[in-house]
Amino acid sequence: LGWAGSCMQRFSTMPFLFCNSNNVCNYASRNDKSYWLSTNEPMPMMPVRDPELRRFISRCVVCDAPANVIAVHSQEMSIPECPIGWKGLWIGYSFAMHTGAGPSGGGQSLSSPGSCLEDFRATPFIECNGSGGTCHFYANKYSFWLTTIDQSQNQFATPVQETLKAGNQRTRVSRCQVCMKTTRP
Repeated sequence: LGWAGSCMQRFSTMPFLFCNSNNVCNYASRNDKSYWLSTNEPMPMMPVRDPELRRFISRCVVCDAPANVIAVHSQEMSIPECPIGWKGLWIGYSFAMHTGAGPSGGGQSLSSPGSCLEDFRATPFIECNGSGGTCHFYANKYSFWLTTIDQSQNQFATPVQETLKAGNQRTRVSRCQVCMKTTRP
């Protein structure tokens, strides 16, 4: 997320094929998965396929910025300020990574604009099964967000375990701002 390469021009539940050292390539012949940033559409109970599928796949655009763009994370509920000489483009929640089937998953640099998602959702991505042509929000997939860290606490102390249910999850998710440089050194 956050770079031009993460914005595909066309969607497919299986946008890649796999090749082996015997010079043989296969497409949609295994139980391969792809992961996509999802929309705010309510989660369906069952896997979805086209034409319903398009409602769940987030759209994107690639923009050319006239200067460097970074994400700044507060590790607090407050929105962080952009550094001096930078201006804010958008604010959001600090997204670190997600896990998928088996050892798969993905993440991005915390300096990337893709680490600052405008909306917080416990499941910001959807898993697609290439050979089946379906997508779904599976219960064994996880998203990881930077947490808030209370400045009055010892930052090296053992964290206190807690479970956050819908409604108060945002109280422990770090806020962020994407900033663009406005001045030259």
